[in-house]
Amino acid sequence: MMRNTILNGLLFLLITLIMPNYSCSRYQKETGSGHHDQLVDLVYPMIDAANSRWFYFSSACRPFGMVNLSPDMVVKGTWGAGYRYHVDTIRCFSHIHAWQLSGIPVMPVTGEPKGHLGPDIYGSTFSHENEKVFPGYHQVFLDSYGINAELTSTTRVGFHRYTFPQSENSHILFDFSTTLGPSDTEYGYVKMNSNVELEGYAIMAPTIRRPKPVHVFFVALFDKPFEKFSGWKDGELIDADLIVEGPSTGAYVSFATSENEIRKMKVAISYVSTEQARINLDAELDHWDFDKVVEDSRNEWNNYLGRVEVEGGTLEEKSRFYTDLWKALQGRRILSDVNGKYADMTGPERRTGQIPLDQTGKPLFNMHNFDAMWGAQWSLNTLWHLVYPEITESFVNTMLTMYEDGGLIPRGPSGGNYTFVMVGATSTPFMVSAWLKGIRGFDIEKAYEGMRKNHFPGGLMSKAGYEHETFSGGGIEYYIDKGYVPYPLSNTRYGFHQAGGGQTLEYAYQDWTLAQLAKYLGKTDDYELFSARAKNYRNLWYAEKGWMWAKNHQGEWVEPFNILEYGNAWVESNAAQSTWWVPHDVKGLAELMGGEEEFSAKLNRSFELASAHDFVSGKSHSVETLKENREVYINYGNQPCMQTAFLFNHVGKPWLTQYWSRQVVDKVYSDLSPDFGYSGDEDQGLMGSLAVLMKMGLFSVNGGTSIEPYYEIGSPIFDKITVHLHPDYYSSGTFVIETKNNSRDNVYIQSANWNGQPLNKPFIPHSEVVKGSTLQLIMGDKPNKDWGSD
Repeated sequence: MMRNTILNGLLFLLITLIMPNYSCSRYQKETGSGHHDQLVDLVYPMIDAANSRWFYFSSACRPFGMVNLSPDMVVKGTWGAGYRYHVDTIRCFSHIHAWQLSGIPVMPVTGEPKGHLGPDIYGSTFSHENEKVFPGYHQVFLDSYGINAELTSTTRVGFHRYTFPQSENSHILFDFSTTLGPSDTEYGYVKMNSNVELEGYAIMAPTIRRPKPVHVFFVALFDKPFEKFSGWKDGELIDADLIVEGPSTGAYVSFATSENEIRKMKVAISYVSTEQARINLDAELDHWDFDKVVEDSRNEWNNYLGRVEVEGGTLEEKSRFYTDLWKALQGRRILSDVNGKYADMTGPERRTGQIPLDQTGKPLFNMHNFDAMWGAQWSLNTLWHLVYPEITESFVNTMLTMYEDGGLIPRGPSGGNYTFVMVGATSTPFMVSAWLKGIRGFDIEKAYEGMRKNHFPGGLMSKAGYEHETFSGGGIEYYIDKGYVPYPLSNTRYGFHQAGGGQTLEYAYQDWTLAQLAKYLGKTDDYELFSARAKNYRNLWYAEKGWMWAKNHQGEWVEPFNILEYGNAWVESNAAQSTWWVPHDVKGLAELMGGEEEFSAKLNRSFELASAHDFVSGKSHSVETLKENREVYINYGNQPCMQTAFLFNHVGKPWLTQYWSRQVVDKVYSDLSPDFGYSGDEDQGLMGSLAVLMKMGLFSVNGGTSIEPYYEIGSPIFDKITVHLHPDYYSSGTFVIETKNNSRDNVYIQSANWNGQPLNKPFIPHSEVVKGSTLQLIMGDKPNKDWGSD
C-alpha cells in the first residue's frame, strides 16, 4: 500500500507538470508571473475558504449549477462546514452545497470497506500541495488511499475521474447515514440496475429554516463494470442483492484496479425523480470525455465573466475583481430539471410542477433556490439587472411561480419550500427595479398583485424570520396602525428577527419601492397609500439623541439607550448602523438631522471611527459574532451598511463617497487569501456583487427603484471598464467607464464627461446607460469639492 501511494504521488506530480495550465498559482497572482489568457484563470476559488459556510465554497460547478461538487472537510453544520481550508482530512465529495440543501456524498477508497464507520473514519488526509482548483474543476490527491480524484460538472451532473493504485479492494462509497451540512439524512435508497449503473434517492431532513424534507434523486453511471454491490445499515456491513434502503444506510461498489487505473463516474441529480435525473444525464452528459467537460465549463465561465472587461490596475486587483464577479454568479442554485420539471413543496403534499416551454420545447426560465433578497437592493439589483438581465428574469419568474403554487411571493425559498428567512418583503425592490429598468419577461400584473399582498396582513410583512406556522411576528398591523412596529412585539417568540426598529425601516423602504411601481402602472390610490407609509421611518427618529431608536407599544422610547448594542430591535445590526437605513429618502433623513452638513458630519465621523477596525466587525464569521466586535458604527461584513459610503452623493459631498468607498475596497474587498475575503458572510453573491460595483464606481442607494432608475458614481479602481450589454434586453452594445490619472492616491474625481458632454453631478440615468454610453472621469489626489456638489 505504501509503495502504491508513493508511485501515485509521483504520477500526480508528472500529470501536474504536463497538464494544460488551467489556473495560475497563488504565487503567480501575487508576483505577476504566469499566463492569464482567459478571465477564468484570474479567479481565485480559495478566497476565504478557511471560513466557509456550507454553501459558500465552489469549484466543480457551473454558473448557478444545481450540482456544486466539491470536497467536504466538515460534514455537519450550517456554519463552519463544507470545504475548510485548514482542516487536513477530506470526509467526502458531495454534490449539493446550497441554501439549506445538501446531498449525495461519495468517496473513493481502497482496502477493507469502512463506509459503515462514518466519514471521520473513511475520510482521507490530503495536502494543498497536491491540489489544483479553478472554476469548473477540482483535483486533489487522497493520501490515505493513493487515489488522485478529479471533479468537474455540467449544470445538473457531477463528473468524477479517479486514478486508483493497484488494489484488489477498490470501492466507491455512497453514504446516506451521515449528516451533511445543515441537514441530517433521514432515509436512503440505492438500487443496482446493472454492473455499471445505480439509481436511488436520499431524503434530507427538515431544518429549523427549511420546514419540510427534501428528496434528492440520483442516477450514477460508471465507465467500467464494478464487481460487487453491497452496503451497510445502522453501522454494520450487510449483504445486498439489488437494493439497499432505510435510515442510516449506505451503499458501495467494489472492483479490483491495476496501477494507475482510471475509473470515471457520472452522477446526475434531480429533486423530482430518478427518471428526471436520467433525463438530465442524457441531455447534459452523453459522453465520457472528462477534459471536454472541463473545457466546456471554462468556456461557460469565461462567457459570463467576459461581460465585464477591465483594463489597468494590478494583476492582484484584476484577480480579486473576477473572483468577486464569479461569486456573484453562484450560491443561488438551479432547482429545476433540464425539461422544466421542478418539485413544489409549498402545499401540504409534495408535487411536480412544470415551467412553461418555448417554441423549441425548452423551459422559459429556471427555478432557483436562494437565501433572502435581503441586501439585494444594494448589490444584485444593480449588477444583475444591468449585466445579466436574463438571470434577473429567471429569478423573478421563480418567485411568481411560487406565488402561483403557494399563494405568496417568497423571500428565500429552499428546495421548493418557503423558509421565511429574514424580514419584510425583500423581493419587492428586486422585482420593482427589474420592471422599471425594462426587464419585461414576466407578468407584471401578477407580480404587482403578489407584491401588494406581501405588504399587508397575511403576507410576508406578517412574518418574522423562519416563522413557519403563524402570521404574527412581522407586526404589520401595528406598522399600519401606529406607524411603527413596536419592540418588544410580544412575549411570544414567533420567529427570528422580531426586531421592531429594523422591521419598520425596511417596511418603509419596501413600501416606497412598491409606490413607484404603482405610480408607473397608474394605480394612483396605491401610490398615495404606500408613499404615506414610506414616511413611517420618521416615527423612529429620536431627535433628542440624534439617532433612530425603537419604541414600545405605548409609544415610549425603549430603555436603556445604547446605539451600539447589537440585535434586539435591529436586524443583524445596531441603531448606529440602522440610522442610515433610509435609502428612499436620504434628504428627508438629513432634514431630521438638522441639514446636510450635520448629516455629513455624523456619517463621516462614523466612517472615521470604523476605519480603526477596517470597517468590519471582524475578518471572519467566528469573530464577527463576538459582542465587542459588533458594537461598531459601520460594518461592511454584512448587508445593513452596504449603502453608507454612497450616501454622501445625496447631500452634496460626493468627494467623501469617492474617498470612503475606495477605503472600504482597500480594507475589506482586496484580500486574496484562504483566511480573508468577505469579513463575515459573502451570502450567495451579495457581497461579491457589492465588491464588483464598488470597484466599478457604480451604485444605487435606492436599489434602482425610482420611476426613472439611475446609477451613482463612486471611484473606479480600473482605467477602463467595459460592460457588454445583453442584446435581447438593451439596444446598444457597451457601457464604458474610463478614468485618467487613476491610482491608489488619485481617488477623487476632478471632472467628468458623459457621452462627450461635461457632467457635473454624480448620477447617470439607466435609460441612457443601456443605449450605449461612455463615462469619462479625470482623477486626482485632492478632492474637487465643486464637482457634483450642487
